[in-house]
Amino acid sequence: MVAAHTLQHAKAEITCASCPSPVQLHLEELQLGIPADPTQEPASLRNIRVEFGELGVTELNTGIDGEQFPEEVSLDGVSAPGDTPGSAGQSQHGGGGQPETAEDAALRRAKRSGGPEFADLSESGWSGRAGVDAGAPEDRGSMLDGQRQGRSEFRWSRDEGRGNNRQDEPKLTSSTFSLTGDSAHNHAVVYWSGQNSSVSTAASFFPPQRSTDYGSTYERMNDKVGSKTVLSYLYVCPTNKRKIMVLTDPEFESSVLISTDEGASFQKYRLSFFVLSLLFHPTEEDWALAYSHDQKLYSSVDFGRKWQLIHERVTPNRFYWSVAGLDKEPDLVHMEAHTPDGNVQYVTCRAQMCTEANRNYPFHGYVDISSLVVQDDYIFIQVPTSGRATYYVSYKRDSFIQIKLPKYSLPKDLHIVSTDEKQVFAAVQEWNQNDTYNLYLSDTRGIYFTLAMENVKTTRGIGGNQMLDLYEVSGIKGMLIANKRQDNQVKTYITYNKGRDWRLLQAPAADLDGNDIHCILPFCSLHLQLQMSENPYLSGTISTKSSAPGIIVATGNIGAELSYNNVGMFISSDAGNSWRPIFEEEHNVWFLDKGGALVAVKQPSVPTRHLWVSFDEGRQWTQHSFSSVPLFVDGVLVEAGAENQIMTFFGHFSHRSEWQLIKIDYKSIFSRKCTEEDYQTWHLHNQGEPCVMGQKQIYMKRRPGNYCMLGRDYSRILSAESCICRAHDFECDYGYERRGDGNCRPAFWFNPSTVSRSCSQGQNYLNSTGYRKVVLNNCTKGVKEMYTARKQQCPNRPPKGLLLTTKDGKLTANLGNNVTFLVHLDEGDSLRTNIQLDFGDGTAVSYSNLSWTEEGIKHIYKSAGIFRVTALAENTLGYDSTTLFLHVTCPVEHVQLLAPFVVIRNKEVNITAVVLPSHSRTVTYFWWLGNNTEPVITLDGSISHTFTSEGMHTITVQVAAANSILQDTKTIAVREFFKSLLLSFSPNLDEFNPDIHEWRQDVGRVIKKALLQVTTGSPEQLLVAVFPGVPTAAELFLLPHKNQSEAKKKSEEELERASDIIVSALNQNLVEFELKPGVRVIVYNTQLTLAPLVDSSPRHSSSAMLMLLSVVFLGLAVFLIYKFKSPSITAQFAGSSPSRGCSRAFQSFLCRHVHQSLLKCRRKKRLLNGLICGFCAAALIC
Repeated sequence: MVAAHTLQHAKAEITCASCPSPVQLHLEELQLGIPADPTQEPASLRNIRVEFGELGVTELNTGIDGEQFPEEVSLDGVSAPGDTPGSAGQSQHGGGGQPETAEDAALRRAKRSGGPEFADLSESGWSGRAGVDAGAPEDRGSMLDGQRQGRSEFRWSRDEGRGNNRQDEPKLTSSTFSLTGDSAHNHAVVYWSGQNSSVSTAASFFPPQRSTDYGSTYERMNDKVGSKTVLSYLYVCPTNKRKIMVLTDPEFESSVLISTDEGASFQKYRLSFFVLSLLFHPTEEDWALAYSHDQKLYSSVDFGRKWQLIHERVTPNRFYWSVAGLDKEPDLVHMEAHTPDGNVQYVTCRAQMCTEANRNYPFHGYVDISSLVVQDDYIFIQVPTSGRATYYVSYKRDSFIQIKLPKYSLPKDLHIVSTDEKQVFAAVQEWNQNDTYNLYLSDTRGIYFTLAMENVKTTRGIGGNQMLDLYEVSGIKGMLIANKRQDNQVKTYITYNKGRDWRLLQAPAADLDGNDIHCILPFCSLHLQLQMSENPYLSGTISTKSSAPGIIVATGNIGAELSYNNVGMFISSDAGNSWRPIFEEEHNVWFLDKGGALVAVKQPSVPTRHLWVSFDEGRQWTQHSFSSVPLFVDGVLVEAGAENQIMTFFGHFSHRSEWQLIKIDYKSIFSRKCTEEDYQTWHLHNQGEPCVMGQKQIYMKRRPGNYCMLGRDYSRILSAESCICRAHDFECDYGYERRGDGNCRPAFWFNPSTVSRSCSQGQNYLNSTGYRKVVLNNCTKGVKEMYTARKQQCPNRPPKGLLLTTKDGKLTANLGNNVTFLVHLDEGDSLRTNIQLDFGDGTAVSYSNLSWTEEGIKHIYKSAGIFRVTALAENTLGYDSTTLFLHVTCPVEHVQLLAPFVVIRNKEVNITAVVLPSHSRTVTYFWWLGNNTEPVITLDGSISHTFTSEGMHTITVQVAAANSILQDTKTIAVREFFKSLLLSFSPNLDEFNPDIHEWRQDVGRVIKKALLQVTTGSPEQLLVAVFPGVPTAAELFLLPHKNQSEAKKKSEEELERASDIIVSALNQNLVEFELKPGVRVIVYNTQLTLAPLVDSSPRHSSSAMLMLLSVVFLGLAVFLIYKFKSPSITAQFAGSSPSRGCSRAFQSFLCRHVHQSLLKCRRKKRLLNGLICGFCAAALIC
């Protein structure tokens, strides 16, 4: 069965079948509502959990625990971890006049048929497998005697339902065993162990019990494992059923108990980690992988006695053993691991030799988390992209190639459905779909996908998961059944050629009473329920078996569309060509004796003591008693492949009773073993067409009504003869779509004349006719030559469709890191086309042909900036070029806001942000000026602004580069006019100057306090700004009162008087402060009149012109020093380590020289030099 489970609104990603959980013994109890009336039906049903030891497939013990990883989903016929059913509440009949939706029915069935957890079983050929050869199709999904399980639909009717031709009640040989003392638990586990062995293990939480007589009696296992040992999980080795591994509950201890004699005895070994899941090797019985709670992967080669660490930070459920015939080493492990910086890589290494030196990375680059799928011949990954999802596939371990879906499918979600028939089935939810998926089929290599069916219905299950309504019929390749949503209706369709053609199901001709059913196609047809059962021990809504080809048993309805009301049971004996009703109510139906007989049991909503058996493919049913007391049947287990004809019923007599295990020996219903006279031939056909998948297939089937046992040597296919190829044996090739006339035509986005760039002059290529043969179709001759791609000589053509990208798909790179460029050419001779790549930083490379660039072109940029990268492809017939703009960034280490301390109102002022290291065109500046709530955004580090109101204004700048954002803030005083003085200090202050912002603020407050002692001005009129660096210098600003700006002349006179008083005090060394005990610092006036009264009126003076010229010359000097560093300057940098343009050494050097010049200026007290130095000190803040 193909069952799809996907999370709603999930991002596009590759998912596969989750590996099934091991047998879990220690679980939370399911709470039941106990009715007041003891005779009342139980409010909910119990859940049985069974593991099958006879299946012999690795997926039985892949070890992914559903409780640990509830987010995982699957699309391959097994419930994923986390899709476990909830508590079994009381079912309600879908009626009452209001139609029941598919989602409601799915939830109703799940609640009735499941408990808090059950064992998930998958088959070897489906997603999530760990390197086992493809098994028989009937093994897919949860299995009973090799039969896939589906979801069951229940009714609450207490009668036995209606069958046809029921006879007397022959007694079956049965025995009942009660799990005494265990009426409180609602979850039990039974596991068959041993090859064709009579040993089974049953556990109802604790203590576990073991049977050696096919379940007739059980004995407690306390003495074997220790009375105080609390168990959590049980595993049976899939390649040697005698070996059992049991894990203890990690809340009490971390140990493993190992048995090599089917649980008769155990040895206990301590573990240094807590095991969350186990994955056994597909062929080596002693090899296993263990996944721990802290995301570490361990390996053991002695069946769990010793463990060795393989890798840390491994993604849950994304590790796989090697696949035989594909991987060179049998102990190779495929895994998805996280790097220390949070990226994800695909890693391979040997289980016992996984050091860093021995690890391989088959895909050069990062992958999306939880996207690695290793399955059969294929490996799938998804790469991280900022926009649409991109998927890659490796076929038979070749290089990864990008998967080609139709150009505008634009998947939101992609799931691998199966890979076991030499091609890939994928379910894709496209950009315009919400509750449906499109089914795609690939070519043999898994690269080119074509549409098989649109809008396949999904059904919401437990926890919001969605299940795809798609079912693959066992035993007949290419036969699928799907529910399609079309025009607000859901209809059931069937295909016999892998989705090339679909048709509706013909309804039965008569009902159970023999009355004619008037149902005319296409207005009326039969519709089937295809959802998966939440309880794997109930048969589900549809069942098939490869050993019984052509027999399909399903729940469904007759009408214009699929309905979940008024449903019944239907059977087809000829592979879906015709159908018959068998029950008016829903039953669980299993195949016995390798499909030779059918057994049916009413749904477990009411107790029963009868089962029904049919030997003629459901035409007649015989009623048998299996219990003297009616039993609520919660599950049935048939030991797959065994010769003993034993099945076990699990249930309870009432909601308060203990667990009942009823062993039934159904050998008595057979009169003898079948002989050649008991068989007949059956020809597979599609509405009379004998050629199915290109061949005529003849099967051997037991004659209906013969009460004989088939035996192990039963042959299924008698002969298969190839047919002449016809149109229905071919599907549309990639890039082509089927039109109304049935022909395949190019899609509007596809250019059929495009020739692969790998096609070189003198070589040949296959030119598609628009068709490709259905994979595994065995037809010959006929129209094969007409539809098969034709071999043609590669044309000589100019390059076309040149594309330049970075390997990670990003347009940014960090300075000093390797950047890998990828060059792609749609058309052109790759072997005769020259490729040139200009990196935009003055360097370029050239390659004689495109093959040299397959691994990418690597380059390291030595400076930050935006670079124009140009690629040119050229040959003798022409050329093509393309351009990419790459942002190379270096994280910002420091930002400092340069702004005057005091500015004039209504006069433009320049504000600058100094960024270290310097970034050219790669930095974004966000400016908040004054009370603005929205920032001004610039690419330049300077901005001009005019303040229109007096007061204190705050300026904030944020600088964003690469992944870093830094911020600096300044406060500016805005006045109509002001006066300023430069201050210097006694040399002892420099000894205590750590040159940090906080120290400058504290010293400024002390200086201001000392100045207030020699003047009568208010504190609001004085502003002291201490400059960075040494020698220590400061500037004193004298500001007018806020309310005196209008009386300008008077205020100017007051500032002049205050300035004279302060200058006089400074000249007399009257201003001093104590820095620390014994350290007194004297404040000096550096110049008499550094800045005259400044206002908004225009003034021009010779001193101002001299200052402007000095600034120009100073700028030239700084530029020359930076551009042509002298040896002495270079020597000063020798102590600092280079960081590819990110060093602050030059700025430190420049600041030191500026401050030294400032000190000389102060001492000489020359006016011009003082102006220059004062301006530098205010503008060049280090």
